[in-house]
Amino acid sequence: MGKITGFLEHKRQDEAYQVATERIKNYKEFTIPLEETELKNQGARCMDCGIPFCHSGCPLGNLIPDFNDKVYKGKWKEAAAILHATNNFPEFTGRLCPAPCEEACVLGINEDPVSIENIEKNIVETAFAEGWIIAKPPTIRTEKTVAIIGSGPAGLAAAQQLNRAGHSVTVFERDEKVGGLLRYGIPDFKMEKQIIDRRIKVLQEEGITFKTNAHVGVNVKASQLKENFDAILLCGGATIRRTIPIDGADAKGVHQAMDFLKKNNQYVDGLLNFDQIISAKDKKVIVIGGGDTGSDCIGTSNRHGAISVTNFEILSKPTIGRPAHQPWPYWPMKLKETSSHQEGVERFFSISTKEFIKDKKGNLTGLKTVEVEWIFKEGERPQLKEISGTEKHWECDLVLLALGFTGAEKTLADEFELEMDFRNNIKATTKNYATNQSGIFTAGDMRRGQSLIVWAISEGRQAAHHVDAFLMGTSNLPLKDNSDLPRI
Repeated sequence: MGKITGFLEHKRQDEAYQVATERIKNYKEFTIPLEETELKNQGARCMDCGIPFCHSGCPLGNLIPDFNDKVYKGKWKEAAAILHATNNFPEFTGRLCPAPCEEACVLGINEDPVSIENIEKNIVETAFAEGWIIAKPPTIRTEKTVAIIGSGPAGLAAAQQLNRAGHSVTVFERDEKVGGLLRYGIPDFKMEKQIIDRRIKVLQEEGITFKTNAHVGVNVKASQLKENFDAILLCGGATIRRTIPIDGADAKGVHQAMDFLKKNNQYVDGLLNFDQIISAKDKKVIVIGGGDTGSDCIGTSNRHGAISVTNFEILSKPTIGRPAHQPWPYWPMKLKETSSHQEGVERFFSISTKEFIKDKKGNLTGLKTVEVEWIFKEGERPQLKEISGTEKHWECDLVLLALGFTGAEKTLADEFELEMDFRNNIKATTKNYATNQSGIFTAGDMRRGQSLIVWAISEGRQAAHHVDAFLMGTSNLPLKDNSDLPRI
């Protein structure tokens, strides 16, 4: 590394935010970038450590010390080339990834880790601004055809990799625009959709075909795809939403978080009017679920003009710092405060919803909860115990269920006669991502279950290698063994 004492000379600096009272007036990104000089200082903090554990923390195996060094030296174009060698879409991960690489950073043992994610975002944004990211269509076509179902990060990554191998790739997306949950699940204040559009333009110029409003099993027959394509890759995600099977769950005012977020994204995109969405305006909102989706609901509700926003999480409140039983370099389950939390919310942990209350017309008026505790016994699954005398009634007229997903839709499995595993995912091996039907593969959340965007990109890249090998006998596409990485 060019600055071996950089970590001693510079403290971590992150992007600033616009003040909450201003940023909640719109849906635009609100980060304030660091100056180039400070970004170079942040790159200089990379330690030249003997073993860069950040590599193992990143599902993509990004060459993090290498691009940090280039940033420190002001060699941004070289940094962009290094970054794109392992990551097709750093503009997505640089905004949306929880940065497991930073939790594995050696400097993080006793200092704040290197700000890898922010450096990554600035590299790719510089590359786009300078015109370095251009279409690079393959010079030779193989005459092999591949159908990819789903245009989320896994499908897009696989499409680009297989197109680079010279195959003719068609991506089928059931929604009206490409992007999957990147477009319809992520609020614009976290990632404006022109970020997706500019990358899709590059992929189209490279020769990838996108077909929208193409719902396989509904208006596109599986039999046609098997007849017209040499290989099929399923990247439809884990989209079966978890529910709460309690009294009153059918009340008008209880909604799935993804319905709420999707309609709002369509509203921001000009596809729906405000009166067509699920509105939190002038409502008392309770968000059930303490993960990233719940956080997105909080930020969106505040932008609607909710009277109040409350957040329930059934798990115990995590520690602020790294828990003792999750030492470096493992991923720690610690308390996370997002920008949406800072915009206004009251958070409650170890609380379970028992009943939704509705009036005679079926409208939601409130809910009942009870406090809980978790009982841990060695060798057994944790047990949930309600605490007597802690029942409480809460007034609300909008509840958003941000409870995660339970697996993939069975429709595609039935259409292609595929086996599913015990976790309700389409069954495929880690070895080659192949299903029980020859020539049909699966990747991303549809294969591995609900996970991170960075994992989806990694899965798409790995699957592309195996699809290419199936078509050609061998493959020169990169392959990274992720089997030993922890699930997060």
